[in-house]
Amino acid sequence: MTPSGGDYPEGSEVVAVPQNLRLWPLKRYKEMYRRSLEDPERFWAEQARQLDWYRTWDRVLEWDPPYARWFVGGKLNACYQCVDRHVKTWRKSKVAIYWEGEDGETRVLSYSTLFREVNRFASVLQKLGVRKGDRVALYFPMIPELPLFMLACARIGAVHTVIFSGFSAKAIADRLNDTQAKLLITADGGHRRGKILPLKEIADEAVKLSPSVEHT
Repeated sequence: MTPSGGDYPEGSEVVAVPQNLRLWPLKRYKEMYRRSLEDPERFWAEQARQLDWYRTWDRVLEWDPPYARWFVGGKLNACYQCVDRHVKTWRKSKVAIYWEGEDGETRVLSYSTLFREVNRFASVLQKLGVRKGDRVALYFPMIPELPLFMLACARIGAVHTVIFSGFSAKAIADRLNDTQAKLLITADGGHRRGKILPLKEIADEAVKLSPSVEHT
């Protein structure tokens, strides 16, 4: 059965979602939204308990308008939430990342593979002297290594900043200097709108203007 409206290829089969199922998620959203307004601390505490905490919070919210501090005293790791907790379950063999490049190349990473690669990348960062609180700049095309390094930074407590791959050397240097980045990680090149961008060459020029960068 094909729903009315929209353009579909001739001969394609599109199954319409029953009306009651289309409305159910919206009803649930409205109910959750109502609860979040009526008792926000209780509501967000319930959501937070779905995560794995190294240390639970002392207070859900400290509200000093216009400033708010959530889950005061709590401690967790973003990488653990995204990777480790899934490797310990039936999801370990499930797909974590589907990727398709501009040139048609495809890659599929399971949670187990993601766990292994993130740990490997984190080890590389530590061997380069990156420690908790250090800033790491990521100047990448849209490839899986970008989120892998983001997760690796989170794993060891480093702060990452993503720099748009279309920026010039001067624009990159401005961001490196603003963040006082210790490390700049990039790729040799990357596809963008049918062209190959010489990312490593641009990064090398940027580093010449960025005294805080120790490695690239």
